[in-house]
Amino acid sequence: MKIVCKITFVMLFLLTVSSSYQRALAQKLDKNTFYAVMTSGKPEDIEKELSILTEEQQAYAGALLIRKAGLPKVKERLKLFKAGKAKLETALAAEPDNTEYHFLRLTIQEHSPKIVKYKADIPADKAFVIKHFDKLSPVVQHAVKEYAKESKVIKPEEL
Repeated sequence: MKIVCKITFVMLFLLTVSSSYQRALAQKLDKNTFYAVMTSGKPEDIEKELSILTEEQQAYAGALLIRKAGLPKVKERLKLFKAGKAKLETALAAEPDNTEYHFLRLTIQEHSPKIVKYKADIPADKAFVIKHFDKLSPVVQHAVKEYAKESKVIKPEEL
């Protein structure tokens, strides 16, 4: 009887640890996938990625919403853009030293239409990304390098 109780206890413990570990993994953002979705801009991929982001990943959600803003009918564009901008700016205000968030804002501001007046931080974000490039994870460094190949603002040789 004692052995059955011990086995049951161990199994319950392992299940609890396993489910906690799975929740932690689910909250971790797969940045390779995120940047692939940002690059492709496919609406279904954006929706899927948005659905798995957590409250702590609002900068990514904001960037995806802004990316999505270029896709639907004109009525929805401004609404999505504003919602994404609010999320990204809130995340940046909470973590002003987050180089990746500055990179996200730089990419969005470079491609945003003049009418939305969202270009003021391009020089500061560019300088911040260049200065702190070496501290980025390899995945994000790769995304920045790929972006710089096509960008008119930031060039690969500046990194």
